[in-house]
Amino acid sequence: MNARGAFTTSAEPPAACDVLVLGSGAAGLVAACRAADAGHHVVLVERARSLGGSTAVSGGVIWVPGNHLMAAAGFPDTREDAVAYLTAVTRGAVPYERIDWFLRTAPEAVRYLCDETEVGLAALGRPDYRADAPGAVAGGRALDNLPFDARARPGLDEVLRTPTYLPSITMVEREHGRGLDLDALSRERAAQGVRTMGGALAGALAASAHDRGVAFVTGARATGLDRAGEAWEVTVRAAGGVRRIRARRAVVLASGGFEWNAELQRAFLPAPVVPIGAPGNVGDGLLMALRAGAGVRDMTASWGVPAFQDPDARYDGQLTGRLANVELTRPGSLMVNAAGRRFVNEAQCYHDLTKVFREVDPATGAPRHVPAWLVHDSAYGERYPVAGAPPGTTPAWAVTRPTLRELADACGIDAGGLAATVERFNADAAEGADRLFARGSSVADRHLGDPSVEPNPCLAPIGRPPFTAVPVHAATLGTCGGVATDHDGRVLSTSGEPVAGLFAAGNVAATPFGDCYPGGGTSLAAAVVRAYAIGAALTG
Repeated sequence: MNARGAFTTSAEPPAACDVLVLGSGAAGLVAACRAADAGHHVVLVERARSLGGSTAVSGGVIWVPGNHLMAAAGFPDTREDAVAYLTAVTRGAVPYERIDWFLRTAPEAVRYLCDETEVGLAALGRPDYRADAPGAVAGGRALDNLPFDARARPGLDEVLRTPTYLPSITMVEREHGRGLDLDALSRERAAQGVRTMGGALAGALAASAHDRGVAFVTGARATGLDRAGEAWEVTVRAAGGVRRIRARRAVVLASGGFEWNAELQRAFLPAPVVPIGAPGNVGDGLLMALRAGAGVRDMTASWGVPAFQDPDARYDGQLTGRLANVELTRPGSLMVNAAGRRFVNEAQCYHDLTKVFREVDPATGAPRHVPAWLVHDSAYGERYPVAGAPPGTTPAWAVTRPTLRELADACGIDAGGLAATVERFNADAAEGADRLFARGSSVADRHLGDPSVEPNPCLAPIGRPPFTAVPVHAATLGTCGGVATDHDGRVLSTSGEPVAGLFAAGNVAATPFGDCYPGGGTSLAAAVVRAYAIGAALTG
């Protein structure tokens, strides 16, 4: 390992290495650490000029049943429960052999992160998203990141991707820190260069890889992948021109999904989605793998979320969005379509909620629930932040009117439908029971509700003018269908045979979970565990 000195990167790719990793999110960084542990000379190439990929702008949570941190935090778990839960929520789409592999390997990966890298994790009291399924637990499978001081490694803070809108607090603090001045804490940490959530995970992994001698190349886009005898040669476009890197042992594709590629979205996804991860995820690794003969799996799947989209918000020059699931869960709001009708339990798992946006009206052939709006009254707006606007304010791009009818007319919503929906919703809210979609009936629903509101922390009447509507979009944290791999991350050909020396992990590869989302942190679990397994394959 290197001494813990200044963090350095280069804009010029080397001519050769043992293992070449493409992408600097959690998947690429874990794979780089593991390959270096096996004694290989490792080079990591990142298309952007900053490191961290979508991991660095994410919540950073990792979902791992049976992890060693659970028991100490008071959260019991058993293998039998984990098997039962994953079997139930994946509904037969994931074979037992893959469930067994994940449940054996994932706790090892967590132990590795805690014992062998700079990553610090803590069990989060977040329930599984299908809390009513057999084997679900009330907390502990989701793991939060401890704060990471990026400035303790000179040079790292400057090259680590900046967060978008997420504050510099931990998930534990956000979800269980009532009474803390979270805004003040966030400002203090941001001023000190302390990263949290996905930024902490990316920063800690980058530092760990650098300590192991991994060489980082930024601002270099891999565009070609060719077999050269026993090696691979990768074409890279960097500041100094086109270069070829010879990877003597292996290439690891960890370049993210294809959500920012409109053409690939149209080709594979069942409906358009707004991407809110790192804008460099345009499918480079997928396309290279396809040209190398790789097979694919689950290409219609993506990590779905509902999102707000400020028309003036940009990240890396691209229009971006922010998660809307918290606002949809809190009491005193509802979501309607153009008919003025609710169409889903707003508090349910965001991945499953987003699938409802795909529903098509058979009479018109148009999406039934696009556009959609979050609707709330002034009591809600005074109590909770909405789309980044502090309590007592509204986003500049929201629509506010004195009456529900005027709000409906301004948004193009059927006024009669909206009035009837609010009337029914208010009657249910007064009794604390949503008879239409059972919002707030499960422990998973109630987790992000307001515990001070009784009897249902997810329900409150909407009645005090003025009224506000905020557009809600079907969005994605990233695509999760892609290159087919075996359990150790070896890329499989269209005939199912391993492609020699080629590996994939993260969103460039097909997720182990199919199109299912068992708990908060599923996407990073898929990335980290597969990348960890690649290390074992590279040891021999």
